[in-house]
Amino acid sequence: MYDQLKLENQLCFRLYTASRLITQAYRPLLEPLGLTYPQYIVLMALWERDNQLVGDLCRRLVLDTNTLTPLLQRMEKQGLVVRTRGIADGRQTLVTLSKKGRALEEQAKEVPACMVNSWKCNPIEPEQLMSFVSTLDNLIKTLKR
Repeated sequence: MYDQLKLENQLCFRLYTASRLITQAYRPLLEPLGLTYPQYIVLMALWERDNQLVGDLCRRLVLDTNTLTPLLQRMEKQGLVVRTRGIADGRQTLVTLSKKGRALEEQAKEVPACMVNSWKCNPIEPEQLMSFVSTLDNLIKTLKR
């Protein structure tokens, strides 16, 4: 077997596994809120800055329009967001939080702390975590090109 084809030598496999396990760890925290992880990240982006164009959300969340649009449609049916056509350009869609979507911010405020607390059995030093975040940010920038 070629060494470069071994799973143990694959960065991408580790990233995939970590992503899947982190999403899985969020599930019990988000289920009481009626949210999936993708819905949660959309809401986080809107809690930071409401009234965003779909294209801006796509760039911010590093998602394609054909991935984000069905997600926003489901969120609108749940009453979390409102989508409206742009006034200046009818091809654009503006996404705004509904009252229900805004209210979830208060309910979700403990989710990040709960996630950090779930790691206490194997503590990661804050410096390690921030270095890792920076490394991942650089990797994401490189891959987006």
